[in-house]
Amino acid sequence: MKLRFWTCNLHLTHRWAIASGTSNGASVHQVVIVELTDADGVVGLGEAAPSRTYLESPEGVLAFCARVDASRLSFADVAASSAYIASLAPHEMAAKCAFNIALLDGAARRARQPLCDYLGLGFREHHHVTSFSIGIDTPDVIRSKVLEAANYPVLKLKVGDVNEVANLAALREVAPTKPVRVDANEGWKTKEIALARTEWLARDGHIQFIEQPMPRTTPVADLVWLKERSPLPLLADESYHTEADIPHCAECFHGVNVKLVKTGGVSVAYSALQAARRAGLKTMIGCMIESSVLITAAAHLAELTDYLDIDGNILINNDPYLGVTSEKGILSFASSVDPIGLRVSKRV
Repeated sequence: MKLRFWTCNLHLTHRWAIASGTSNGASVHQVVIVELTDADGVVGLGEAAPSRTYLESPEGVLAFCARVDASRLSFADVAASSAYIASLAPHEMAAKCAFNIALLDGAARRARQPLCDYLGLGFREHHHVTSFSIGIDTPDVIRSKVLEAANYPVLKLKVGDVNEVANLAALREVAPTKPVRVDANEGWKTKEIALARTEWLARDGHIQFIEQPMPRTTPVADLVWLKERSPLPLLADESYHTEADIPHCAECFHGVNVKLVKTGGVSVAYSALQAARRAGLKTMIGCMIESSVLITAAAHLAELTDYLDIDGNILINNDPYLGVTSEKGILSFASSVDPIGLRVSKRV
């Protein structure tokens, strides 16, 4: 197996900020693309989108890639290959994600199947809808962003800062009744503040749910207290990584947000989504700022979800790949020029 990897700078259309402060003011996000090629010339692509939230960086991903012995990887045995990748470091989930996706892409290509069919899931065209995310900003900019997102049927608003009330009001000036998902990114530090915020949001009448209202380190008793009183569903994001987190999340939340870069790729995300469904939790797939490689990989798991928030590729203006489309928020593979594997192709 031949291994290549390189960095790619993704340029955001607008600055990006969230309550945790890990992306405040960012206009460029660097990802790492991984390419595996077997002896028959079959190519598998993957992507790592490291986040400082989890103490990961592009430099760390590159260092991980440099340690990989490509001779131990095979599209014919994704499980063993992924186990080898997992053994190289205790964490580094973004890097592991890139290799898992590349391995599955190659395996699905060898099988001459789209990845969703290779996984036994299928994909219903014109059924799955992604939200469009609005980062923390000033009310004037929020209005402008909401106008630009007019074609998207569901919005996601980042909150957890001093302008959150004014920002929601600005959004509602432009889109009075559009469904909105709210993401606090651990921004409300106490259960009392979080309850007051959830009660305020519930009065809006069109809020679907709230993601990660309090820090992942919040005591279980406080999370349970909030869950018992919240008038809106609460979804775990930073608190949910793999199915090992199910007991905690089932006690403290109504649903979970699975991201491929948190779990370490499609394989573990598949298991994490299935485990959450068995536990009676609502499921969503989310994303970081990502190219169409990662976003398209996530889309292949859409049949396991209640909600989708895979818009990282439409928040940038220099996506190097073509993959799943999201015109008017509706995911589709119908226009894919590459019908097998991940169904992504390099942008010409």
